[in-house]
Amino acid sequence: MVLPLLALAAAAFGIGTTEFVIMGLLPEVARDFSVSTPAAGMLISGYAIGVTIGAPILAIVTAKWPRKQALIGLMGLFILGNALCALAPSYAMLMVARVVTAFCHAAFFGIGSVVAADLVPRNKRAQAVAMMFTGLTVANIIGVPFGTALGHVAGWRAPFWAVVAIGLIAATALAVWLPKVATPQGGGILGEFRKIAETQTQLALLISTLASVSMFSVVTYIAYILRDVTGFTAAEESWVLLLFGAGITAGGLLGGKLADWRLMRGLAIIFCMIAVVLAVFSFTSHYKVPTLVTVFFWGMFAFAVVPAAQVRVIDKAQGAPNLAPTLNQGAFNLGNASGAWLGGAMLGAGYPLTNLPWLGAAVALIGFAVVMLSGALDRKRQQPAYQP
Repeated sequence: MVLPLLALAAAAFGIGTTEFVIMGLLPEVARDFSVSTPAAGMLISGYAIGVTIGAPILAIVTAKWPRKQALIGLMGLFILGNALCALAPSYAMLMVARVVTAFCHAAFFGIGSVVAADLVPRNKRAQAVAMMFTGLTVANIIGVPFGTALGHVAGWRAPFWAVVAIGLIAATALAVWLPKVATPQGGGILGEFRKIAETQTQLALLISTLASVSMFSVVTYIAYILRDVTGFTAAEESWVLLLFGAGITAGGLLGGKLADWRLMRGLAIIFCMIAVVLAVFSFTSHYKVPTLVTVFFWGMFAFAVVPAAQVRVIDKAQGAPNLAPTLNQGAFNLGNASGAWLGGAMLGAGYPLTNLPWLGAAVALIGFAVVMLSGALDRKRQQPAYQP
């Protein structure tokens, strides 16, 4: 099953690159379209909102499609959206193109994670999902830093053309390597929505959202922190992002192993470590070498949540096989939008960039509390009824 997982990872690489590469190029985009820093940051929020809105729509549209054809079709939408980003003549058109691109995001990762989990034995599900998400993490190691460097040399539009090429390669790999997978049978759309509305499913989705809010309240403005606080140049920034991506890759693998070991305990540990590392970053961000160390560990713990949270949602919403995994990606990206907005609001209120890590740490602690609550509800349900 290595080749099918590699095909899924290749597509995830392209999606991850187009989502995150804009972060390192926000100053250039803002300058080109003569918009403010918070307005440029909304390009990230716009993408995240597109994922959130597109998640239920495409989950319903593709519910009866064969999984292989659905994934290839979603990559076609991805290719179109990135071509529109590269051609956008104005800020408004770039925002529209980002939303179009984002529509395929949640559905692809939702369907892809279920397909990946079905390709392996049950006790290896989280690691299979983590392998698919490795494409997303490698995007942060290779795609984002090199895309950022390409944008600095050839203009911010060039990385989007590169992603179009990646999308074509990924779609070809899916067509050649991915086997035919049976379409999962749920209880109908209304039945799936009822399952989604259950308390434990909502808490699982909230865990994903809070993890993403914590990360994106800081990482959205990482280019400004690295340049204006730490003192890195634009060229050096690309190498710092490379290190951040290495941490993310390690975190994806760590999260998969923790989820297959003790899912909820692993999530609790991860959220605690995110809070600690971000609190430390508020101090180390003034110094180059300590920043490098902190950024690596931050990336590692921040992304360790992803495969664990995805498996948690799949487990708690087994009656909603089409909608739940896709909505979880919407939950992550709702967190992306909220985090970017919260960070921008803090900066707009006059707070310094060094306060952003404290914001991310506070949200991580809320995530820890939700994990503990959800775990307590699990234990309560497992206890036998009292017999007088």
